[in-house]
Amino acid sequence: MDKAPSTRQLKVAREIQKDMAEILRSKGMAAFQGAMVTVSEVRVSPDLAVAKVYVSIFPSDKGAAVMDILQENVRTYRGELGHRVGRQLRIVPELAFYLDTTLDYAEHIDQLLKM
Repeated sequence: MDKAPSTRQLKVAREIQKDMAEILRSKGMAAFQGAMVTVSEVRVSPDLAVAKVYVSIFPSDKGAAVMDILQENVRTYRGELGHRVGRQLRIVPELAFYLDTTLDYAEHIDQLLKM
């Protein structure tokens, strides 16, 4: 069983979530083939070296293409994040993007309940 995240982990995760949302928003929908990308959650490792960034993508059928774009540009996003959090953190965490499918799952359950 995983330990609960520390207060420091939670604070760093919140800051990274806010900054990553701003970085992705500043790119505009055109950078993501017209899809809207939202940072739904960030989880930071106990040593603050890795940040798992969960993104929600609308429309969901563009998910795979947008995830490819995010993976291709992960170094650029980490650099931009470094400019924003460089004063607060000694090391800028490595970023790992994950697709957050909770909205799709909720929609699927909703469809099943309507049957």
